[in-house]
Amino acid sequence: MSFRALLTDRDAEGKVTSAVEVLDDARLPEGNVTVDIDWAGLNYKDGLCLTGGGGLVRTYPHVGGIDFAGTVRDSDDIRYKAGDMVVLTGWRVGETHWGGYSERARVNADWLVPLPQGLTTRDAMIVGTAGLTAMLAIDRLEAAGLNPEAGEVLVTGAAGGVGTIATSMLAKLGYQVAALSGRPQHAEALKTLGAAGVIDRAEFLAQPDKPLESARWAAVIDNVGGKVLGKVLKQVKYGGSVASIGNAGGIELSTNVLPFILRGISLFGIDSVMQPYSTRVAAWARISGTFDLGAYAGLVREVGLEELPEAAREILAGEVKGRVLAKVG
Repeated sequence: MSFRALLTDRDAEGKVTSAVEVLDDARLPEGNVTVDIDWAGLNYKDGLCLTGGGGLVRTYPHVGGIDFAGTVRDSDDIRYKAGDMVVLTGWRVGETHWGGYSERARVNADWLVPLPQGLTTRDAMIVGTAGLTAMLAIDRLEAAGLNPEAGEVLVTGAAGGVGTIATSMLAKLGYQVAALSGRPQHAEALKTLGAAGVIDRAEFLAQPDKPLESARWAAVIDNVGGKVLGKVLKQVKYGGSVASIGNAGGIELSTNVLPFILRGISLFGIDSVMQPYSTRVAAWARISGTFDLGAYAGLVREVGLEELPEAAREILAGEVKGRVLAKVG
């Protein structure tokens, strides 16, 4: 049977282009579950895959899309049957394995989770990998002792996909949230999501740098890395913790031992890829009761498969706020 897919290819000169093509099931990669896709997300990694950046795609032609939600078409795994609603995030889908920018996907059953009760497939992709990552970060910080009485939580890169959802989730859970953003034009949107205050990143980085700074944050969810992470580590309260997710600001970390020795802070790395099945199911169950879809509605943009390459260029240029959804099925 035929289906439409956004096929990304690379020519002999190395130029990467994408176009919607009609394919048949014989082109699908190996897997034991076939899914008819309704929605897919557009993340920063997707932008790199669609433009040939980052070396994430090794084999062409390729179908991108690191997360998607839809309905099981057929399954050789007892956990899923035709008609089941499912979500997929991570596991290098959309990078080394064909992903969500297609009306049909064939994947390993271990990579899927059942659609949580109370969410539609569209809702699930508003959350997507970004929301799963945000929830994994919150869970890790709370396991280290964070609670709403501990004090203010800082979210860096707050206008991005993970940052906006983390801000919304933390506020819904009763935390006082400060949002650090390099896009001051998005300040009001962040306040609508629940941020008590918005800090301009340029002004933040321009402040004098000291070996140890005034303790301000009970915890931090950092989506930036680089200089921002180095600076916020020096501002975490005694016994606090930092969940580090992104490295858009660079992979180098310039800091010293004082925050770790004199304040006893903890630094956790959060990676949503290849999380155990039980961890993903538990995180999605909590998401379904925590994420305020109503407050987030104004930060969702829908595009078709044909529009994804241009949207990818926008997300790489930092011009996108919130979530971009691809309406596939």
